[in-house]
Amino acid sequence: MESNSHPVLLYDGVCGLCNRVVQFVLGRDQGGVFRFAALQSPFAARILRRHGLHPEVQNTLVVVLNLDRSDEQLLVRSDGALYLLRTLRKPWPFIARLAMVLPPALRDLGYRMVAKSRYWIFGKHDTCPLPTPDVVNRFLDVDMSP
Repeated sequence: MESNSHPVLLYDGVCGLCNRVVQFVLGRDQGGVFRFAALQSPFAARILRRHGLHPEVQNTLVVVLNLDRSDEQLLVRSDGALYLLRTLRKPWPFIARLAMVLPPALRDLGYRMVAKSRYWIFGKHDTCPLPTPDVVNRFLDVDMSP
């Protein structure tokens, strides 16, 4: 699989909830499909600018499909979260299908409510935590060179 054919999850690297989501995905992404990058990284800023989004947007999860290709696409808020769930092992695809029956505006309202209080509920790191050596190759914004 080419690196640009992997979906990329852009997440708030200092958010406790977001980091838990990354760990959740790492534990359930059997095929090692997803790649990751913090929204605070230059890597993410480049992608967001390309799509007309402010590079400092950090209150949403973004899934990038077809990275660096002409058909590159961003899925944000609940669309990104549900795409993510659909790619994981059971029971998550079923749960995502159930949530898809809700209108996008209602799904995004719930998403925004959680996003608004995520630091208060789940905490905030001073810096983005570094991935463990066994998964560092899946993080596109981490430079582990000396």
